[in-house]
Amino acid sequence: MFFKTITKTALLGTVFVLTSIASAISAPNIPCSTAKLIVPWGAGGGTDVIFRQFVDNVNKAGAKPQLQVVNIGGQGGNKGAKQAAKAKPDGCTLFAIHQSAITSYFTGRIDITWDAFEPISLLTSTTSIIGAAKDTPYSNLIELIAAAKKKPGEITAGGTFGSTSQFVFLLIEDAAGVKFKHVSYDGTKERMTALLAGNIDIGEINLAVAKKHMESKSLKALAVTAPAPLKDLPMVATAKSQGADVNYGVDRGIVAPKGTSKAILDHYAAMFKAAATDKAIIDTMAKKGTDVVFLGPDDYKKHFQSTFDKWLPIAKKVGVYKR
Repeated sequence: MFFKTITKTALLGTVFVLTSIASAISAPNIPCSTAKLIVPWGAGGGTDVIFRQFVDNVNKAGAKPQLQVVNIGGQGGNKGAKQAAKAKPDGCTLFAIHQSAITSYFTGRIDITWDAFEPISLLTSTTSIIGAAKDTPYSNLIELIAAAKKKPGEITAGGTFGSTSQFVFLLIEDAAGVKFKHVSYDGTKERMTALLAGNIDIGEINLAVAKKHMESKSLKALAVTAPAPLKDLPMVATAKSQGADVNYGVDRGIVAPKGTSKAILDHYAAMFKAAATDKAIIDTMAKKGTDVVFLGPDDYKKHFQSTFDKWLPIAKKVGVYKR
C-alpha cells in the first residue's frame, strides 16, 4: 500500500498559487467543452463518491474543459476500462482507476493493465477494513483466522473476482495460512447488501461504513490493513498485530488513453493538484478514511510499475495468476 500522506502542515507550507485553474493554466487544444471521466463502477459506491468530489472541485475552480462523471459499471470495472482504453487520446476522455487494473490483468479477466493508459495523477489512498456480518462468531481477525483454520474453504469472503476487494483476502490467506470461500459481487453496493444481510461472512469495508455500522451493531470491524490503528477507529487492531502481516489499501487516480500528449496530461495534473491541496477536499476525504495523496504523471507511472512488480509474485504464489 502507498501510505504517503499530505499533511495539513505540509500543505500550508507549499508554495503553490491557487488562483483559478482557468487563469493559472493555459489549456492545450482539447476539442470538447466537457470531457468525460469514466468511473467503471456504479453511482453511489465508494469509488464513485470520491471521484465526484474531485470533479466538483475542479469544475468549481474553472476547469477547461469541464468534467463530467460517466458511470460504466460491469465486469468488476473492466467494461469501463475497455471503453476508456479505446477512446481517442485527445483529452476528452479520462479514466478513474485503482489497482483492480493490475489484479484483473493477473487473474486473466482483462488483457490490458495500467500501462494501456497514460498516468495523470494519483489522488487518494484508502485503508481497507476487514468487515464481518453481525452474527458471525468472531469479533477480531485472530478469531477469524482460528475459525478459518478449523473450516478451510468454508468461511465466505465477498469481493469482486480479480479486483482489489478480493485481493485483500488473498493476501490474508497467504499471510495467515488460511483459505476462504470467495463469492463474487459486481460492485461495492452489492457486496455491502450481502454482508449486511448475512449472506456472506466477511467483506472489505471502509472507515465511513465501519463507523456507521459498528455504532448500529449491524456489522463488525475485525482489522485494519494500515501499519497502525486508524485515528477514528482506535479500537480496531491492525491485521499485522493479529497474525496477518498485510499492509494494503486502495489507491485511486486518473489516467488517459494511451498516446495522450504530455501537454494534456500536465494540464489535467495541474487541475487535480489544485484539488488535492484544497482543505475542503482533504477534510472530506478524511471523514471517509481516505488520505489525499498527489503524484504527478511521472511519479504516478513509477508508482504503478512498483505496485505491479510487488504484487506479481504474490499473485503467482496464491495461485490466481492466469497469464
